[in-house]
Amino acid sequence: MTRLHDLLAQLIMIDSRNPALASEGPGEAGIAAAVATFLRDAGFETTLVEPNPGRPSLIARLRGAGGGRTLLLNAHLDTVGFGAMADPLLAHVADGRMYGRGAYDMKSGLAAMLEAVAVLARGHPLRGDLLVTAVADEEHASLGTQAVLAQLQSTGTRVDGAIVTEPTELQICVAHKGFAWITITTHGRAAHGSRRDEGIDAIAHMGRMLVGLEQLDHALQDRPAHPLLGHASLHASLIDGGAELSTYPARCRLQLERRSLPGETVGTISAEIDDLLKTLSAADPQYNAEAALTLFRPPMATDPSAPIVAMLEAAASARLGVAPPIIGAPFWMDAALLTDAGIPTAVFGARGDGAHADVEWVDLDSVQSCTDVLIATARAFCG
Repeated sequence: MTRLHDLLAQLIMIDSRNPALASEGPGEAGIAAAVATFLRDAGFETTLVEPNPGRPSLIARLRGAGGGRTLLLNAHLDTVGFGAMADPLLAHVADGRMYGRGAYDMKSGLAAMLEAVAVLARGHPLRGDLLVTAVADEEHASLGTQAVLAQLQSTGTRVDGAIVTEPTELQICVAHKGFAWITITTHGRAAHGSRRDEGIDAIAHMGRMLVGLEQLDHALQDRPAHPLLGHASLHASLIDGGAELSTYPARCRLQLERRSLPGETVGTISAEIDDLLKTLSAADPQYNAEAALTLFRPPMATDPSAPIVAMLEAAASARLGVAPPIIGAPFWMDAALLTDAGIPTAVFGARGDGAHADVEWVDLDSVQSCTDVLIATARAFCG
């Protein structure tokens, strides 16, 4: 194997399952230590950021000669659980592919990033600073990138552009959807099933809410589509209520997910639900419900003409022999936290398959291509 392939295999063999997703997962401490050692040996200053014990993230800096842009490269350290994967930590190779948990999502991007910055550190000094962030908890609540951004902001660190090395099939992603998790609770009145005059059915009231939410989802499909992301969407995810068969249910709870587009905010999404609640309450004085936003993650959008995108596109075109497609992604990534902090960000990574699946692999040639593109982009961007 090449040095890059050996590095990727070593990373896969470190168990970094996210304990929020796999109860027996050890977290990111082991792999963060290995990455920190690699980067210190390459000449980087390193800082561990650990707001939650045992869940460290890493910030590393290679200082430039001065006068250039600062580039941030980001990859996450955690993986999901093993599921039914055979030999998840073995990192075996067959037919130009490396298999194992995290091979695709996203230790391939982590390895490409590390190899790229090691090459850059050995070469002609860059004018601008090169920052590397290897973060915890992307697969669950993004605690790592949030902590890293807070640390950079507290030290007044300026970042002019960023690349997240999530797998993109060697395409350049400049947009992805956000999401909101919302809990709606309807309240009724408990009574014996024979006493219709006394009971108020909270589950039936939730039925009206479900009808309204379905109509709202249809309305979202009628709005103009985003050129890269299509339409926003809404779906009911979990529902529970009632006590037993012969009792009117006093409470019903619905948890839903709203996938959002650039331009949609906490305020606009909350207003949609509030308007629906007001409509239902106006139609029935006994209708009693409230909604609570439990989690919001913003969508991501970067201007395709931004310097980081233009330089990444030029480097990828030169390496691949064809201009890479500019795409959007339907799923959420930490890239949105970077753009929300005012950092123009693109996503670029390897080819493969099996993220979160029982068979996961990455195309090794594409990992080398990704590495080469990152090196060329950093030289152009940082100067």
